[in-house]
Amino acid sequence: MHIFGRIIGIGALTATTIALVACGSDDETPDTATTGTKIGVSAAPSVAQRPDTPSKGRECVAEDIQVTGDFGTAPTITIPDDCDPPRQLIVKDLTVGSGPGAEPGQQLTMNYALVTWSDRKTADSSFERGTPFELTLGAGRVIEGWDEGLVGVQQGSRRLLVVPPELGYGAGGNGIAPYETLVFVTDAVAVGE
Repeated sequence: MHIFGRIIGIGALTATTIALVACGSDDETPDTATTGTKIGVSAAPSVAQRPDTPSKGRECVAEDIQVTGDFGTAPTITIPDDCDPPRQLIVKDLTVGSGPGAEPGQQLTMNYALVTWSDRKTADSSFERGTPFELTLGAGRVIEGWDEGLVGVQQGSRRLLVVPPELGYGAGGNGIAPYETLVFVTDAVAVGE
């Protein structure tokens, strides 16, 4: 089972059920299942609760993260080690597509690669599996960083998303370390189809 299906495919949690969009895992903790919150959204701790780590003097910006590869091919993502992970969601189009931008409620078909900030390793990649991921934008069935960061994406766009823990998985879970910053490169295969 691929990690990203467990990460992005987590559905909205209610007090009694856990709905999954993609392949998933039932390894959520009981306290998240009973609170009615979504992992990485409401249950995520505030920025102030991140563990103390020595600062490198500045936060990284989109331009610090190097991405090679063209739309439709697996990207190579290089995270620098001379700056701190950003505390805000970063959204940057690396390749601009065409057509109308995605709006909440629309169906998206995306390819993606995920690199975790702390170890700079690829945690998951639909490019490598050869199967894009489908979602309904804004439906709360993916991490908040995707629901926010993919608004406006056009078909044929390659977009960088740097997702802070508060918009991802907060204190961790589903194979992701606590307080992990997530770096995605996404390709919008289809928007609204």
